[in-house]
Amino acid sequence: MHAEKVAIALIQTSCQSDPAENLAKACVKIREAASLGARIICLQELFTTRYFCQTEDYASFDYAESIPGPSTQVMQLLARELEVVIVASLFERRARGLYHNTAVVLDADGSCLGKYRKMHIPDDPGFYEKFYFTPGDLGYKVFKTRYATIGVLICWDQWYPEAARLTALKGAEILFYPTAIGWATHERSTDVRRSQQEAWITIQRSHAIANGVFVAAANRVGTEGDLEFWGNSFICNPFGQIINDAAHQDEAIVLAECDRSSIGFYRSHWPFLRDRRIDTYKDLERRFLDE
Repeated sequence: MHAEKVAIALIQTSCQSDPAENLAKACVKIREAASLGARIICLQELFTTRYFCQTEDYASFDYAESIPGPSTQVMQLLARELEVVIVASLFERRARGLYHNTAVVLDADGSCLGKYRKMHIPDDPGFYEKFYFTPGDLGYKVFKTRYATIGVLICWDQWYPEAARLTALKGAEILFYPTAIGWATHERSTDVRRSQQEAWITIQRSHAIANGVFVAAANRVGTEGDLEFWGNSFICNPFGQIINDAAHQDEAIVLAECDRSSIGFYRSHWPFLRDRRIDTYKDLERRFLDE
């Protein structure tokens, strides 16, 4: 494979109540993705657990673990054995009473390149994440892996163009979004469901277009409590064209080859980075322009 081309994979699965079972399943899926040629593999958000943020329950803090810790140790051994890069989203216990929603990036030699802590924390019915997670304090990060320079953002981050822009400006060629998003089970309207899912896809495709990067979003599937996760993990190119995706209800490995040399082509034909008026954007630091 030419050095500019890299095969990436997204792991889309359902989750059970036993974290050990979910970790084992993830390892099986990573092995399968590697056997298909994937060199960078991204797991869904909080892949070792069911999505516990549907309720505010102190017992759920027991799911948290240190980074590095038990799950990262397993993943590091697997990354080194298979010579793959792994993006793994975990519930991080930073200190007693201090927790983050964190993605760790493991290089193809098993080394830990670093971590990204989710910056935007939602607090909505069924998504009570502010109860559990402290907003990230590491800033927007890029990771120079063996195969590509990647950026990682997590779920609610995917709705914010500023996060994608800043990560791309740091040199990311591929933006990965580990995700856990779904429909409320009581919402049966197919029109509402379709519009929600299409909005989720559209906003992320727009990040690819505006920044001239590949975007890869890994979601989970299955029904947990009052949420039916809508899957539809996808990978799109720097023009926002979807090059592979999954169904909304099935476990899947979404595989695609990303030709990083095409980033220059797209950016030269639609030169958004060239034409940015950075001298006019200072008001972005304000919450709202009402004064």
